[in-house]
Amino acid sequence: MTVSAKSFQRWRLHVAAEVSLTELCRQAGFKRATLAQQLVRGKVSVTAVVAISRSLGLAPVKELSSFDPFGDLADGVREPTAAELLSQVSHLDVMEYLVQRSRADEKETVLPQPGPLPHPASVRTWLEAVDRGDLRQMMANVSGVAPQNISAAVSANRLSPHLAVIAARLSEVSLTSGLVVTGILTPEEGSWPNGGRSEALLQLRDSKLVALAQGRLEEMAKAVRKRERDDERAREVWETLG
Repeated sequence: MTVSAKSFQRWRLHVAAEVSLTELCRQAGFKRATLAQQLVRGKVSVTAVVAISRSLGLAPVKELSSFDPFGDLADGVREPTAAELLSQVSHLDVMEYLVQRSRADEKETVLPQPGPLPHPASVRTWLEAVDRGDLRQMMANVSGVAPQNISAAVSANRLSPHLAVIAARLSEVSLTSGLVVTGILTPEEGSWPNGGRSEALLQLRDSKLVALAQGRLEEMAKAVRKRERDDERAREVWETLG
């Protein structure tokens, strides 16, 4: 999702009227030429708004809420569900924690240490965690984006801010969750609790942790088989060509 260039310019003059666009871009680590092109096209990326907000010490969620496409963003913030938190623990981190807990003494508490977000399958695992049934089709119906294009984006671990917010709204979870799992917002900016993923893992009973690890292994196996099939097809094509 983008915001209109006119609304961006009004917002910029409101929050930093005394700062030139060039200086704003420098402070935000955003290329001036990139933003200039967006302004000419009439649409400015959400990442530009977020980067500039951060550079000015402003809360990105509050600032995004001043734009029409995100008008209800701040009001729609709530804590993520346990399922969402667990979805944002990578496959390897889940299995590593399972091994650590299995090796620990019965009286010993092993504290999980999940890696950074987003992880390589953040988008897909989050969508699966919040899906109440046919979520991708509903996203397509609401957004007008073809289901196959949504699937392609998810496979590439990408989701536009527009679709991320739509998915959260349809799933009735925090409207910032999709922006967190796609890396647009940090967990802190999205009001995810500090240490929330670790606590969610810690609260799992052994049987639930094993089931979670098993599910992740099955997902990895599917991905490996697909990659092997793709490699085999590629070899066959090259052999046919010559």
